[in-house]
Amino acid sequence: MSYKLIHLITGLNTGGAEMMLYKLLSQIDREKFDIKVISLTDVGPVGEKIKKLEIPVIGLGMKRGVPNPFFLFKLARILKREKPDILQTWMYHADLMGLLAGKLVGVPNIVWGIHHSSLSPESNKKLTIKVAEICAMLSKYTDKIICCSESSLKVHSKIGYSLEKMTIIPNGFDVKNFSPIYTANKQLKRQLSIPENSYLIGLVARWDPLKDHYNFIQAARIVANHIPNVHFVLCGDNITPKNETLISWIKGVSLEKSFHLLGRREDINKIMPAFDLLILSSKGEAFPNVLGEAMACEVPCVTTDVGDSAYIVGDTGLVVPPENPQLLGEAILTFLKYPEGHRKKLGQLARERVENYFSLDLIVRKYENVYIDLLEKS
Repeated sequence: MSYKLIHLITGLNTGGAEMMLYKLLSQIDREKFDIKVISLTDVGPVGEKIKKLEIPVIGLGMKRGVPNPFFLFKLARILKREKPDILQTWMYHADLMGLLAGKLVGVPNIVWGIHHSSLSPESNKKLTIKVAEICAMLSKYTDKIICCSESSLKVHSKIGYSLEKMTIIPNGFDVKNFSPIYTANKQLKRQLSIPENSYLIGLVARWDPLKDHYNFIQAARIVANHIPNVHFVLCGDNITPKNETLISWIKGVSLEKSFHLLGRREDINKIMPAFDLLILSSKGEAFPNVLGEAMACEVPCVTTDVGDSAYIVGDTGLVVPPENPQLLGEAILTFLKYPEGHRKKLGQLARERVENYFSLDLIVRKYENVYIDLLEKS
C-alpha cells in the first residue's frame, strides 16, 4: 500500500531547503509513498530536477513576497482533489498557507519544515519575520515540525513555536555523489592556469548579504600577506566578473590575480574535491549544506560559528566568530601551516563524520519514520 504525500514549498530556485527536498525525493521509498510537489511560486531549476525523478511538480505562480488569498484557495482546491495522507511543507510561507489550506479541506497530517536559524531584522525581510510570528501562534495545530538544526529549534521555540511538536532532522549528504577525486586539484589548477605549487581555497555561496563575501575577501588579504601562493576559487549565483561590488572589494585588497570567479556551477561535486580547504564566511545559516558536501569530498573546512556549523565540522575543522576577518584569516593560515599529512588526515576524518552522522540514507529514513509514525496514529 502506498500513501499520498504532497510536498509544498515556497519556491524551487537553488537553495539549501530546495536542494534538501530534491535529495530526499531522490531516495525516498516510492513504493511506500506516492509523491507530488507543489511550489507556491514557479517550478524553478530544482523543480526541473525533481521532474526528472518522474515526480509531478506544480507551480502555482504566486509572486514572491506578495501574499494573495487567491492562491490559498487555489492550493486548497488542489489538496481537496488530491486528498493527500500527509502534507509536508517547507519554509514559512508554505508552512502558513499549507496549514490554512490543509485544515480547510481536512488533510489528516500536516508536517512543517523549518530551515531558518535567525529571525534578526538585519538578515530577514519584515514580511518574513511577520509570517514566522503568525506561524508560531498557529504551530500547535500542526502534527509535526521538522527543524533542520538545533539552532533553528532553539530560535523558533523562543518565539512561541510548539516545542512538543518539534524534532530535528539535519540535512543529509549523498556520499556517493560527493566523494574524493584525487586528480581534481591538478585538473582545476590547469584549467585556471594556477601554478601547481599553489593552495586552493574554496568558497561556494550565492551572492547574498548573509554569505558575507566581504568577510572572506578581507580574510583573504591577511592570508595572502603571509602565504603568497594561495588562490581563492569562488562559485555561486552572481559570483562573476560582472558583479561590480564583488570586483570592487577584490580590487580593494589588490588580489585580482588570486581570485577566480566561476559563477553558478552544475558540477560542484567535481570542483569541490579540488580544494585544499573550504571556507564558510557567513553571518547567518541554519544547517549549511556546503560544509557537509565539502567534508564528504575529504576537504576540511574553516567556518564561522553560525547555525549548526560548529556541530557539522566537529573536530575535523576550525570555527571562528562571524564578521571577524582577522580571526578567519588566522584560522586559514593555521590550517595551511599544518603538515600535509595532518591536513589529509583531517579530510579523511571529515568524510567519516559525514558518513556516520549525515549520510543521505540515514536522513531519508528519519523523514520516512516521521511520516509512518503519523500515519499509524491517524
